[in-house]
Amino acid sequence: MARIAVGGFQHETNTFSPIKADLEDFKQAGAWPPLLRGEEMFGGVAGMNLAISGFIEAANAIGHTIVPLVWCSASPSGPVTTRAFESVWGMVGEDLQKALPVDGVYLDLHGAMVTEHLDDGEGEILRRVRAIVGPSMPVVASLDTHANTTAAMVEQSSALVAYRTYPHVDMASTGRRAAELMEILLSSPAPWFKHFCQIPFLIPLPWQCTDIEPVRSLMGEAAERQARPGIVSLSFTPGFPLADVHDCGPSVFAYGSRKETVVDAVEGFGDLVLEREPDFAGKLYAPKEAVRHALKLSGTKTKPVILADTQDNPGAGGTSDGVTIVKLLARQNADAVVGIVFDPEVAARAHTSGEGTVIRVDLGGKSGVPGESPFSAQCMVERLGDGNLTGTGPFYLGCHMRLGPMALLRFGRVRVVVASRKQQAADRAMFQHLGVEPRSEKILVLKSSVHFRADFSRIASEILMVEAPGYNVADPAKLPFQRLRAGLRVSPMGRPFENQNQAC
Repeated sequence: MARIAVGGFQHETNTFSPIKADLEDFKQAGAWPPLLRGEEMFGGVAGMNLAISGFIEAANAIGHTIVPLVWCSASPSGPVTTRAFESVWGMVGEDLQKALPVDGVYLDLHGAMVTEHLDDGEGEILRRVRAIVGPSMPVVASLDTHANTTAAMVEQSSALVAYRTYPHVDMASTGRRAAELMEILLSSPAPWFKHFCQIPFLIPLPWQCTDIEPVRSLMGEAAERQARPGIVSLSFTPGFPLADVHDCGPSVFAYGSRKETVVDAVEGFGDLVLEREPDFAGKLYAPKEAVRHALKLSGTKTKPVILADTQDNPGAGGTSDGVTIVKLLARQNADAVVGIVFDPEVAARAHTSGEGTVIRVDLGGKSGVPGESPFSAQCMVERLGDGNLTGTGPFYLGCHMRLGPMALLRFGRVRVVVASRKQQAADRAMFQHLGVEPRSEKILVLKSSVHFRADFSRIASEILMVEAPGYNVADPAKLPFQRLRAGLRVSPMGRPFENQNQAC
């Protein structure tokens, strides 16, 4: 049996957000655990829907010895500070050196990390790992669906494998697939070929969902191609379009025992994605239009109408304190619940005042997002919670969330769930913690782009994507890109990027 060093370092970077991720952000628990080092990693990730959890479970079942390094994750935001990156890497590198000799290395990465000093955080992590363990050791990494996969990442690793779902309900199973690849690399003397290609257009996040077309069919095709003789693994990463870096965008990569088959699988799949390019689009509602439509629908539906406040999604770099939709609903005295609004100051005031009291608040709008301002109004403190809860939906399943003091505030018939830490509204447990049963509501406003679908789609009558103010811009054609590779289309069927600073 083998000795395998295991760790993870995750961040999804929205380079258009001014809020950076520092070391303290990786040490703080939210939905995922805080920074874990050494043996504490095992208990810290056990039973969670995380890739590292699935890898450890599968490798232990085979009988391998797992040597824990470091695992950490920070909420999506602007670039990771140099201090944070080098501090975490310092721990990973030190622990890997101490772990030697090992037979393989597995890393739970995201694939879209940008730092103050690096455009390709994961490529650099893998390069440094390779420098420690040498050119021949198996180095396997799992990636998020939103990875902006680079040639350096492919070159410096032995194999990469990406989630197949968005919402990411298969993170743990992706870790198990990574363990299968590791086992092949450890045991097979046969040649191992890999191929990689990038797709020349950006895909908006809301239309990357694997529950709807066209990605649903494309992921089915990816699984079919992977099952062909000579192919061991094939991944499609639609990318994270809010990163102003050269390698932003979708990609395809595969591994196998037959070079020609691997190349044909990747290039053929890339052609399929290009054929479906016109299908990567959908309706985005202006806030007033969305509220008007939701009010009309809610009078005729027995299930909630969901407004996805996608541009304020903290899971993609949003601040989660936008209140534009709250204000519109309050003017209509709509029967609605909104969550999760990040405002630790208001949450603290509600806890000081107590349940059943009436207070005046300046809710949200404090992060400096253009077009946002606080919602100044009187409200009743309907319910309080400590923010300690466990995810029950498919995406956050088993995650022990630490959201800090929480409060349910009532503004007429509009109720708002407030938390002291940013967290994407992708699990009904977040609302049930404060006595709200989402399936019984008329209108639900969720600060999420796609992950909410895992737990909320089944209870929704209709889902509307709302383009309210926020740093997670839903249409990449509206972003002020400066550093993309020349010719990349900034939206499906859109204009190609012209890099004025790129040398010929």
